[in-house]
Amino acid sequence: MKVVRAKTAGFCFGVKRAVDTVYEQVDSFDGPIFTYGPIIHNEEVVKDLEQKGVTVIRTEEELNSITEGTVIIRSHGVEKRICDMLEMKGIRVVDATCPFVKKIHNIVQQESAEGKLILIIGDPSHPEVQGIRGWAGENARVIQNADDIENTDFGKKNEICVVSQTTFNYNKFKDLVEIIKKKSYDVSVLNTICNATKERQTEAESIAKSVDAMIVIGDKHSSNTQKLFEICREACNNTYYIQTLDDLDLNQLGSVETVGITAGASTPNNIIEEVQNNVRIIF
Repeated sequence: MKVVRAKTAGFCFGVKRAVDTVYEQVDSFDGPIFTYGPIIHNEEVVKDLEQKGVTVIRTEEELNSITEGTVIIRSHGVEKRICDMLEMKGIRVVDATCPFVKKIHNIVQQESAEGKLILIIGDPSHPEVQGIRGWAGENARVIQNADDIENTDFGKKNEICVVSQTTFNYNKFKDLVEIIKKKSYDVSVLNTICNATKERQTEAESIAKSVDAMIVIGDKHSSNTQKLFEICREACNNTYYIQTLDDLDLNQLGSVETVGITAGASTPNNIIEEVQNNVRIIF
């Protein structure tokens, strides 16, 4: 009987940096502290920060009404116009945008200024993608699947720059790039999926292929955890997506010999360990 825990499970660099930033502000700043949107996609972390006095701002209207305190920009980043608005208001701002996401902002802003059509491969409803879109100017499109490519007019003379949401499925990214290249002759592709995402997905798939059951831990709103679940489910039929131990029916694992565990980039280590320890108990 064996439990295999992924070495790459849990906080990535950008998430840890963002969470640490908020806790540091709590300890060092006396005034009110706000995050524009949840700092990361994990309800447990957000609840803990709220108990320490951090307020999550959910809308742009709420953000615009703030007149004092500190606004922390979350790990996913925000549109350029939000940054401009905060600068004009003179509010104290702490930018906790993941450096890998910030790099994409700089790329699309520069490439768009050079007249290129920007194609962002990712989920159009995800805050990271919305933030990237907001730095890419008017000549930009978000591509999530092959149908989106077919429905997009690239223009015969357009130079195209392709970037990706940092947590997008790497294999799907490659497939979509191949379709895009068949539609245009002048395409520059910048693979902006972060290395941590690729490593996490590759390891999760490898473990899922070798075990009887697979547990994927992460918030229901976490894009990278959703991608992990999809990858693991393709490799192992008995794959379970949970946020905490409370979501797991341990009886379902009673007849299996090996269990794999992985977790999204926004999942705290204590939640992973709690699941791992309790799974071991049943063997």
